Amino acid sequence: MSSHAAAIDHHHDHTTSTGIPNKKLLMWAFLASDCMFFGCLIATHLIYRLHPPPGAPDPRTIFSIELTSFSTFILLMSSLMMALAVNAIQKNNLKSMRWSLLTTIFFGAIFLGCQVYEFQHFVHEKGLTLTNSIFGSTFYTLTGTHGTHVAIGVFWLILMYVRSFQPKDTAADRGWFWRGLLHIAAVIGVVVTAMFAIIELTHALQAGEGFGGFLRHGFGWLIGFVVSVALSLQLARPRGPVDFGEANAIDVESMGLYWHFVDIVWIVIFTAVYLLEYI
Repeated sequence: MSSHAAAIDHHHDHTTSTGIPNKKLLMWAFLASDCMFFGCLIATHLIYRLHPPPGAPDPRTIFSIELTSFSTFILLMSSLMMALAVNAIQKNNLKSMRWSLLTTIFFGAIFLGCQVYEFQHFVHEKGLTLTNSIFGSTFYTLTGTHGTHVAIGVFWLILMYVRSFQPKDTAADRGWFWRGLLHIAAVIGVVVTAMFAIIELTHALQAGEGFGGFLRHGFGWLIGFVVSVALSLQLARPRGPVDFGEANAIDVESMGLYWHFVDIVWIVIFTAVYLLEYI
């Protein structure tokens, strides 16, 4: 971290005897415990992989390495955008931070959409379920737990984005609370409709129907996406000074630590669960 960012932390947040801000120390403690949790799940999957029971499915006949590689690249790009958001708020560049957060949210939605599609494909097309094999149990538990972490991270990003619009004088702006809730709902609508639109587009492309097939099956999601985006842009219009800026850098940085951790864990999962099968 730069000396400028460290000054922000010490100026705006209480510090422990170690000199690390309390919020950051709490996040590091949580991530350390989460690291052990994921370590147990990954180790369990690898142990059963080395000793598969009779009749266990061959992962190479199930996986779509191209799709998973694409979603991995998207998640890595989201980590870059998260870093840009932290850098922007440390420089008090609120507009840049918001756009970086929105891009991170969008990339997170793409990753979740790819994962939901992958799960659907594995269950309905490949017959891999949570209960019909040890491989399915360990695979869905591990990747599903990570997907839940990504979903929590996306929701946290949405809350932070909407929080950046809170006016300085909330007493004078009595409609802020309900407008903030509507803004959260609108951004969630963008994420959900984008995610399912991506799923429908992937279905259409794999079925050879092209973009026309997507319009036939996913037109409703596309309309919902456009409406949600329009409402979000309307609610994001400037309404005066906001109670968010350089002083909140530690909050965005703590969120960034969580998001980077989720990305690093996925790199390990992608290597141990997917790539290892092709070596």
